[in-house]
This record gives sequence, C-alpha cells and structure tokens, in this order.
Amino acid sequence: MTYEPWQPGMIMTQARLAAISPVWTDWTPVWTTSTGANTPSLGNAVVTARYAQSALTVYWRMTIVFGTTTNFGGGGGSDNWRFSAPVTAAAVTDVVGGGEAQDTSVAGSAGRVPLRPRLTTTTTIELEVSGGRVDSVAVTSAGLVDAVSPWTWANSDIIRAWGHYEAAA
Repeated sequence: MTYEPWQPGMIMTQARLAAISPVWTDWTPVWTTSTGANTPSLGNAVVTARYAQSALTVYWRMTIVFGTTTNFGGGGGSDNWRFSAPVTAAAVTDVVGGGEAQDTSVAGSAGRVPLRPRLTTTTTIELEVSGGRVDSVAVTSAGLVDAVSPWTWANSDIIRAWGHYEAAA
C-alpha cells in the first residue's frame, strides 16, 4: 500500500497499519560505479542487507564481507562505488547514516575507518571516508570509496553501513 498521510475521518484498517508498521525485509544491493564503467561484482562475498519502511521513513543496514572471487572493478580513484538503495529516496542527501570500512590485513580494530553514507542519486548510496584509522596511521586515499580508496580492497575486507532517509512519496 502506498503511504498516505492520516486525514480527518480516516478509519484504522489492517492495510493502513501495515503501511506504517515497519517490517524488516532482505534486500540485495546492486553494486555499480559512478561512471558505469569498471563494474565490480560481488562473486562469493557474503552480503547481509535489510531494510524496513515506516510511512515515508526508510531504515537500512548493509554488511559486505568480500570474498575470494570478488572483483573490485579496477576503476581506480575516479570511479566511485555505488550501491542501490532499497527504496527510492525523496531527494539527494549528504548524510543518511554511518558506517565503517575494515581492512582485515591490519590487526584488530586498527584497520577500520569511519564512513558516511550519502544518497548521491535518489536510488544510489555512495560511501565517503569520514576520518582516519583508529591507530592514527594515515589513510592513503580519502573521499568516496572505490577500488583503491581508502585502500586497495582484498578478500575478507568488510563494509558495514546503516542509516535512514525519507522515501519518495
């Protein structure tokens, strides 16, 4: 059921309650790039992505553990990764949550950097590196995440992101 704001005289129905009651649902993000070239592929990566929608608010979370057959796209630093949003957004938005990237070749939590998910279109999420490593080692490449930012990605590296945004009416 499409969301419709409450109006005077409306009757509570099962369908109306379902429209405003969030139910978590699996979603498979489509992984592309900002140019559409050098398209990466998940291969045997483990992807856990879920979302729930309550009225016009979309809550989402995504974890990707890259595998041995993951292809990172090879577009270099000029072809940013994009992940499809679970629901079309009302607008492009600079901040729609939080997250982290983890370089698992670095011991413990030291290889983690914070991420800022952004809706760069109303249907795609891009991840921006929003700080340095927790062990104060400089990140060699900042900006939007791609095949070489914030590092050259490898098997078992992880992306975790979550947030919420306004859905299109």
